[in-house]
Amino acid sequence: MNRSTLIKTLLPLGLAVVVVFFSAFTFVVQEYEVALKLRLGEIVADQYDPGIHFKVPVLNQIKKFDRRLQTLDSQPERFLTVEKKDVIVDSYAKWRIAQPAQFLRSTGGSNARTSRLLSERINTSLRDEFGKRTIQEVVTDDRLALMELLTKEVNANAGDLGVEVIDVRVKQIDLPPEVSESVYQRMRAERERVARDLRAKGGEAAERIRADADRQRTVIIAEAYKEAEETRGEGDAKSAEIYAKAYTRDPDFYAFYRSLEAYRNSMGEGGNMMVLEPDSEFFRFFREADGQP
Repeated sequence: MNRSTLIKTLLPLGLAVVVVFFSAFTFVVQEYEVALKLRLGEIVADQYDPGIHFKVPVLNQIKKFDRRLQTLDSQPERFLTVEKKDVIVDSYAKWRIAQPAQFLRSTGGSNARTSRLLSERINTSLRDEFGKRTIQEVVTDDRLALMELLTKEVNANAGDLGVEVIDVRVKQIDLPPEVSESVYQRMRAERERVARDLRAKGGEAAERIRADADRQRTVIIAEAYKEAEETRGEGDAKSAEIYAKAYTRDPDFYAFYRSLEAYRNSMGEGGNMMVLEPDSEFFRFFREADGQP
């Protein structure tokens, strides 16, 4: 085996040894992590910046934790208000690791155990604060002040866990199902009563408007009939006056014209039959042109 072949054979092996040696004696801390170095189970260092750091294999163990904000979404719990009324409260909290060494000693580095211990502290604070307030106070503007107070209390109580509680919020406050149903029934009955009252008022207003419209219609028809009769009377009077003037101007012609109208109406296309004596007054213009006997 020549030298170049030997180098090609040993080079990958040497690189593998270097990689194994490097990984055994170093560890990497990411930007979002905190790390603890332990020697035989005892914490010897807890302040590491992001980057590569050295350790002694077997002798040192490295514990890494996520230092980003964590969300604890608790299960809804039932609490009593100062009025001795049950409410179901759904809350959540935002927390992060503040003291890695204390966090490891108190919780063993388990997020599940941390969530359980934090939930107990949050529920205790919620029970105490809700027990001092009425339902009206916890659902109105005082709710914001309650959230700030809860955050301070829980953060102080969680100091022994090595975590910092950033925020505690109440998502929803509900009444128990057995109470909610009775409340809904009362609300429904109240809404129905209001609806009936509004419908009654609307019906009364409709009748009043309808009666007023009927009255106005009757008045308008009466006034229109009055004006029509007056106009008709005036027209008849003017017509009679015109007829009278025309008659007095030429009585003979008027009598002749009226007779022609009578002839036309009685002997028109209707096919009616009329029996009269030839020497009657009706036919006087047939005997003489001037209508004289």
